[in-house]
Amino acid sequence: MSSLEPQAATAAASVFAALGSEQRLELVSRLSDGREHSITALTEDVDLTRQAVSKHLLVLQHAGIVDSRRIGRERRFTIRPTALSRAQQYLASVSDQWDASIERLRAAVET
Repeated sequence: MSSLEPQAATAAASVFAALGSEQRLELVSRLSDGREHSITALTEDVDLTRQAVSKHLLVLQHAGIVDSRRIGRERRFTIRPTALSRAQQYLASVSDQWDASIERLRAAVET
């Protein structure tokens, strides 16, 4: 992703918006161990209700950061690294463009 395509920005924006909550960042951190987690497990040791965790997981799921599947009466959640990877690539592209701009400015100042 060498240039900033509008669709890449749109996809990255939904990921960044979803990660714009301390509680959702904590959930992503907990899910980053690669295992499946139930809502019950995700509410342990946090000051959030099951309903709040469910709402946060829904936001993460809509942004493509989290997947879920039903096992019996329980829903289990896992991280989807693809969306996070695309957001990381977008940030790298922005960083590359800034680096190139700064280099052009440096070259112009030196001449």
